[in-house]
Amino acid sequence: MTSVRVRFAPSPTGPLHIGGVRTALYNYLFARKNNGVLILRIEDTDRARFVEGAEEYIMEALEWCGIRPDEGIREGGPFGPYRQTDRQELYRQYANRLVETGHAYYAFDTPEALEELRREYESKGSAFIYNASSRGSLRNSLSLPEAEWKSWLDEGEPYVIRYRMPADEDIHFDDIIRGHVVVNSSALDDKVLFKSDGMPTYHLANIVDDHLMEISHVIRGEEWLPSVPLHVMLYRSFGWDPPLFAHLPLLLKPDGKGKLSKRDGDRMGFPVFPLFWPYGETANGYREEGYYPEAFVNMLALLGWNPGTEKEIFTMDELIEAFSMERVGKSGSRFDPDKARWFNHHYLRERTNNQLALEFREVLRAKGYQHDIVRLEVLVDMVKERVSFVREIWDESDFFFKAPVLYDEVAVRKRWKQNSAGMMNELIAVLEKVQNFSPALTEEAVKGWIGEKGYDTGEIMNVFRLLIVGAMRGPHIFDIIGWIGREETIKRINAGVAAITGQ
Repeated sequence: MTSVRVRFAPSPTGPLHIGGVRTALYNYLFARKNNGVLILRIEDTDRARFVEGAEEYIMEALEWCGIRPDEGIREGGPFGPYRQTDRQELYRQYANRLVETGHAYYAFDTPEALEELRREYESKGSAFIYNASSRGSLRNSLSLPEAEWKSWLDEGEPYVIRYRMPADEDIHFDDIIRGHVVVNSSALDDKVLFKSDGMPTYHLANIVDDHLMEISHVIRGEEWLPSVPLHVMLYRSFGWDPPLFAHLPLLLKPDGKGKLSKRDGDRMGFPVFPLFWPYGETANGYREEGYYPEAFVNMLALLGWNPGTEKEIFTMDELIEAFSMERVGKSGSRFDPDKARWFNHHYLRERTNNQLALEFREVLRAKGYQHDIVRLEVLVDMVKERVSFVREIWDESDFFFKAPVLYDEVAVRKRWKQNSAGMMNELIAVLEKVQNFSPALTEEAVKGWIGEKGYDTGEIMNVFRLLIVGAMRGPHIFDIIGWIGREETIKRINAGVAAITGQ
């Protein structure tokens, strides 16, 4: 194989969709697997859709994911500049070369005239295509006398440069994922390559940059598959060898019906962007939702790529080692928000109690609580199996920090008996005598008392939990009281009895 050079080339027109992140990830994995180079190129020639801040967002998102380009705006490199607006004059030279060699032409049609033609064709039940069958009757340098169109150029008449697509020719190309593809040129239009505002379109800039940056493989989303015949023809017109192509399958909605969109995420309560998007219509991000980058990347890698085994958990290094384009599927991959949570739960459990305690401490500080890290390590160890995100530790442990003021009405009706108050007063006496208020010793003392009295263990323990927690939830009750301490435990029992009995 020749030297592998791939690129991720997003447009800074808004937040980076997770489908784009997956494209970047697959390029990164392929480059690393083959000792190649990943380029980050910003394709910002569409100035009408340019969004301030999007370029920085893209770079921050890739950094959070652990996707590190070898060449780019920040990294530099021998093939720069890596922002297309910094290469603007370069594209004009190549557009002019295509005109000079007869592969492109000047078109002076106004947008209004073309729109009128489209409406006229639609009224007759057909679609207007600017191609070999129609360009001869339109305002361009192929149909007009040379003196006329040259005078228009001299006078500054607005124009675009269109590619001269040949008539009725089969265009062949190979795709690593899709196989051999044939498209007849009669189905294609004469695409605009250079716009009247002096900027190239995606098609021209993309081809020129990929050639000059010596890109060996173009790995991108399948939405670009219809553009490949034009790109193949452009390579031929310039006399360049095209790179190898691989078009990735779509990311689908959770029900599998259509492309995953922000609207789906808003409706079903999950992000479709890696980071929070702060501009205009804001959008949640995986980072801010509490996902670990390792979980996000692991989840994303398996949306379209199959390792060929039952293995689901991969480090980045393991993904690099296992990855191959041949195991990327053709069909769209259904996004499963529950599976995304599952991945995060796994990586949360893999973290040390100290790491989780440090992260959870920030959640507590925001709520006005301060606690020793060692005590928080004990707490997170009790509840981490129950949560998928650090923020959820609070939902599973709020009663560690504040005594209940309300008691679950259903549990009270079901668990509270006529003699419950008396038994709880006896329990207080037992707890007061425990020398070392550790979970093991308090459990031994309480279980011993229950046995001596012949009480029903379930009845006692359920009421005990109700008074300490306020509901029938939480980890082992003796772990809870060992953490909150004897004084707080007795205080809660007394308060709960008073609240329930009204005394």
